[in-house]
Amino acid sequence: MGVRALQFAILTAVRSAEVRGARWDEIDLASAEWVIPAARMKAGQPHRVPLSDAALAILREMAAFKDGSGLVFIGQRKGVPMSDETLTYPLHLMGKGDLTAHGFRSTFRDWAAESTHHPNHVVEQALAHTIGSAVEAAYRRGDLLAKRRALMDDWANYLAKPPAQVVRPRFGKRHAAHEVVA
Repeated sequence: MGVRALQFAILTAVRSAEVRGARWDEIDLASAEWVIPAARMKAGQPHRVPLSDAALAILREMAAFKDGSGLVFIGQRKGVPMSDETLTYPLHLMGKGDLTAHGFRSTFRDWAAESTHHPNHVVEQALAHTIGSAVEAAYRRGDLLAKRRALMDDWANYLAKPPAQVVRPRFGKRHAAHEVVA
């Protein structure tokens, strides 16, 4: 359950508390959207999250575990969300205990800025960050859902790529050779 919750958090670039508290009644599989209510958001505003095919696949897998509590990612006790440690535990098992679930939001932000042409305000909206001044917020009433859907699809495609292979020179007695490190 923790692995799938972590994967879902990474794919959606939302905070771990939002994933841990995700409820089935917030999710519309047909429209591939998750609407997180204002009460569960840091900024106190509802947040529509476009769901990539990979995120939808995780939700379909989680449907087999419905326990009547309404939670998507069930915890140890019925009706009680999983702990934040449940999302970081898979990282510890992989020997990556120095990483955090929240750090993947930063990774998403860096990837979007350095590797894509998606506008900054679209990326910030995807992260549910407050954009600009109060005046700008008053005039910006849309949530850029179509543009954020393209961004999140690009992110899911990026995450699905196999890891790059690194070629390091190895120097032997007579000449250099190359060692491929996965």
